[in-house]
Amino acid sequence: MESNLVKQNTITMSKYTYLTQEGYDKLTAELQELKSDGRANAAKAIAEAREKGDLSENAEYDAAKDAQGMLEMKINQLEKTLSMARIIDEEDVDTSKVTVLSKVSIRNLKTNKEITYQLVSAAEANLKEKKISVSSPIGEGLLGRGVGEVAEIETPGGILKFEILDISI
Repeated sequence: MESNLVKQNTITMSKYTYLTQEGYDKLTAELQELKSDGRANAAKAIAEAREKGDLSENAEYDAAKDAQGMLEMKINQLEKTLSMARIIDEEDVDTSKVTVLSKVSIRNLKTNKEITYQLVSAAEANLKEKKISVSSPIGEGLLGRGVGEVAEIETPGGILKFEILDISI
C-alpha cells in the first residue's frame, strides 16, 4: 500500500519540475547561452556550408542543419522544463520522510556500504555531486520513507535493499 502512495506522489509531482534556486539559475543561464551563442554558431555553420556549393550533395550543410535542429530541440526542452518549474525552498523540506531536496544517508544491506544522496529533479541530477533524480529507481524507492525503514528497490541489476539512516537538508 505504501509503495502505491509513493508512486501516486511521484505521478502527481511529475507535472512539475521541482528545482532548487541554484538549479533554476543554472538552467536559465544555459538556455540564454543556447539562444544567443548557440544559435549564432549554428547560423554561421550553415552559412559556411552553404558557400561550399550544391546543397543537394553537401554533407556539411546537412550536418549543420541537423545540429541546428538538435539545438532548437534542446532550447524547446529547457523552455518547457523552466515553464513547469517550481522552486523549492530548503526551509520548507520536511525531514521526517524522504522528499525532493532531502539528503538521505542509506546503507546497502548487502555490501554494508553507506552513502548519502540528495534527491533532486531529473534536470538537476548529477551523480558526481551525489544528486540523484527522484524519478530514478533508487529515488522512487526512497521517496516517502522514514529513518529506520528498509527500501527494497528494483533495479536493472536486481533488487537492492537500503536502510535509511538519516534524512536532512
